[in-house]
Amino acid sequence: MSQNSSKKRILFIVTLNEIGGAQRFIDTLTSNLDPQKYEWSVATGDTIKNLKRNPNILNDILAVFEIRKLIKNYKPDVLFLNSSKAGFIGSLAAIFPRKLNKLRVIYRIGGWTFNDPWPKWKKWLWVWLEKMSAGCKDIIIVNNKHDYDQAVRLKIKPRDKIALIYNGLDVYKMDFLPRDEARVKLFEKISKHSGKIFQAKYIIGTIANFYPTKGIQYLIQAAKKFADKEDFAFVVIGDGQERTTYEQQIKELGLQNKFYLVGQLKDAYQYISAFDVFALPSVKEGFPWALIEAMSAKLPVIATSVGAVPEIIENGKNGFIVEPASAEQIAEKIDQLIGDDRLRLEFGIQAHQTVLFKFTLDKMVKQTEELL
Repeated sequence: MSQNSSKKRILFIVTLNEIGGAQRFIDTLTSNLDPQKYEWSVATGDTIKNLKRNPNILNDILAVFEIRKLIKNYKPDVLFLNSSKAGFIGSLAAIFPRKLNKLRVIYRIGGWTFNDPWPKWKKWLWVWLEKMSAGCKDIIIVNNKHDYDQAVRLKIKPRDKIALIYNGLDVYKMDFLPRDEARVKLFEKISKHSGKIFQAKYIIGTIANFYPTKGIQYLIQAAKKFADKEDFAFVVIGDGQERTTYEQQIKELGLQNKFYLVGQLKDAYQYISAFDVFALPSVKEGFPWALIEAMSAKLPVIATSVGAVPEIIENGKNGFIVEPASAEQIAEKIDQLIGDDRLRLEFGIQAHQTVLFKFTLDKMVKQTEELL
């Protein structure tokens, strides 16, 4: 975009160029900002060559200087940092430019990284990094009250304030595929991959990047409970670093004809309508986009009690909440939902209403704009 001094300039920084929560937020926000008021640029690990997810002192130092150069060239009014690594490196890069240009630094975190399933030393290292770098940020945005309360308790204090802004959707603009069409397309992909004609009466599904935090292994374990039921199938849309691990687990449990990893699909949310039940087995989340997408599609949902989930789901009313890392509880709730058509319908209606009235796109964009 061409420079225009009458517009507020925003430079977004995010570590990875992939389909994930931070990237989804940036895409959703920028698609709804007024181009007469704002102009923006997005820099990722593809642009900032040394900005890597895994720690490396040399790369991290070089990334600081790369971001400083971007700030100098783009001259943003707001540096908008997304994800833990970009938040830390970007805040260090902004220290001196801020003093010269009165740069406003906003950091949005979609789930504190110290809640990941890591060793204690690594968790506390990230607590220390967040506390140390918070003073280099004007505002920290969290997307769930659990993370907000953690920040207060751990004394993660930015210069101005911590803001709680939930993710939001415009339910009326969610162009889900018709159920039959979505199922046919999934069946075709699975049949092509397996070499066998695939059909199932009930599909339990989810959408996730294959990270340890997503807890897909517990959904695989839950599927074992349904191994002898031919009309059940489990489908995961997504891909990532844990694929080989999951494939091995599926093989060891003899679930090759029961549990399917169909890979990344463009506009994956459109296929949610193919599912009969949506399951979110994560051991750590911020505010899961896929969950409210499934709810807006009127699907009954089962989700673990992590991150914003207890703020989204009222257990037994618009979905089921289960404990993290409990394949047994996931299986129990799947069995309960599949066995009760009326309950699935009621949960779906209540879930849709929850997103429609509580987690709106307009509210998310308005609250974020007020901080720019």
